[in-house]
Amino acid sequence: MGRKSDRLRPEPDREPRTQYAALPWRRAEDGIQVLLITSRESRRWVIPKGWPMRDKEPGPCAAQEAFEEAGVIGPTKRRSLGVYHYDKRLRSGRLQHVRVMVYPLEVREERDIWPEMAERDRNWTTPADAASLVDEPELKALLAKFKG
Repeated sequence: MGRKSDRLRPEPDREPRTQYAALPWRRAEDGIQVLLITSRESRRWVIPKGWPMRDKEPGPCAAQEAFEEAGVIGPTKRRSLGVYHYDKRLRSGRLQHVRVMVYPLEVREERDIWPEMAERDRNWTTPADAASLVDEPELKALLAKFKG
C-alpha cells in the first residue's frame, strides 16, 4: 500500500488532452523576435494557447488565443511547428497531461487594447532569449531553433 503522502498528491489524468498554441513572431531590424506572455496565475512566461474551439481548425484556434491573450493578429501556418507537453493543474486540484500543438503566427497587427490585457504582460524577445525564459523543456527546444 502507498504512503499517505502518495494518496494526497493529485493523480494526473493519464490521457493527454490537446491544446493549440500560437507562436507570435515578427521581423525586426536585428532579426526575428517572438512574443511571450505571462500566465494568469503563476506569472510564468508562456505562449498563447487554449483548448480546441467548436468549428475552428487548429491554426485559427491558435490565432484566436493569440488575440485574446496577447492582442496580436496575423495568419498562422497550416502545419504545426511542433509539440510540447506540460501538466496543467485544474480547478479541482487534479493534474491534466496536456499536449500542445504550436502554430507560428506572423504578427501583422498588435493591439493596445485586447481582452486579457489586464491579466497578462507581453515581452518581445529573440527566440534564444525566449527559450531561456520558459519552463517547459520541449518548448525551450522549439523556441531555440525557431527561424521565422
